[in-house]
Amino acid sequence: MARRAGVSIATVSRTVNGISTVAPELAERVWGIIREVGYVPNTQARALVSGRSHILGLVVSEITNPFFPELVQEFENLAVEQGYEVFIGSTNHDTARTEALIRRMLQRSVDGVAIMTFGIEEGLIQRLVERAFPLVFVDAGPDLPNIRILKVNYGEGIREAVQHLAALGHRQIAFVSGPLLMRSAVARRDAFLAAMAELGLKVPAEHLVEGTHTMEGGIRACERLLALKEFPTGIVCSNDMTAIGVLHGLHRTTHPVPLDVSVVGFDDIHLAQFMLPPLTTIQMSCKQLATAAVQALRAGIEPDHPQAQQKEWQIPTKLVVRQSTSFPRGSLPSLTKASPAARRRTAK
Repeated sequence: MARRAGVSIATVSRTVNGISTVAPELAERVWGIIREVGYVPNTQARALVSGRSHILGLVVSEITNPFFPELVQEFENLAVEQGYEVFIGSTNHDTARTEALIRRMLQRSVDGVAIMTFGIEEGLIQRLVERAFPLVFVDAGPDLPNIRILKVNYGEGIREAVQHLAALGHRQIAFVSGPLLMRSAVARRDAFLAAMAELGLKVPAEHLVEGTHTMEGGIRACERLLALKEFPTGIVCSNDMTAIGVLHGLHRTTHPVPLDVSVVGFDDIHLAQFMLPPLTTIQMSCKQLATAAVQALRAGIEPDHPQAQQKEWQIPTKLVVRQSTSFPRGSLPSLTKASPAARRRTAK
């Protein structure tokens, strides 16, 4: 195999064992030959020799939200390319299940775990970090040598979304959050409030609705907003599943999107671009998140990794404008774009 790849036996060994000193182009050549000849490394033998299993643990919140299967796929692709297997589990937001899942991972001697749940109890974090074991968290975690953090810049994308709606003429903008027990949900809500305040726009208390990060929660939030005396012209949602629920709730009414109401999501799941209308959303790239998670785990596992001393990875967000946002209802541009029937309805 080394001869076919044009490299030394040592290079093949380092590649198979995931040692980071191998140049990427050489590693790709070796893995190409491995796939070509159908070679299957003996992971148990490798673990005995190296003291490492070459298995990465990945914990996600749920599989029903399309964001997480997309994240799992990207993480697995990257890990396998770099010589690691993946042990995957979902918590369904249950603390006991999370503990049991991580315990099973430890029993399998995984080299490290990325906990990509966007919300985990402080007590559970403390119990996990007591083990001298590489862990990666999203947003927050204790400042310890074995902990690395993926910092999502929620404010960046949400600020773009609010400015986009304000530039179109919206002043009455509501926000549907996720469960406020989750740190990430609070961070997204606070980013929305800060962006509104920056533009001098007030947010009435009734325009802040706590959701569940599900389509059903989005429908219920939409019903609450529709019951208000003054229905907002724009709705920003804490994730795309909520936004899809809001779209569905509005579809049952005489408030078409975007002629009467503009809707913005968060995540940019694959489904967002195929909604009717295609959903304007804040992109948090699954690929960037998965890449950072794999890099952070390897930095904690491999002493010679070039990022071994790095503690934080920044995850950017950005607005992706599609067709679920437009001028606010009743404004001259919206009346110009609206159908004659819609113009008559607005004039009443």
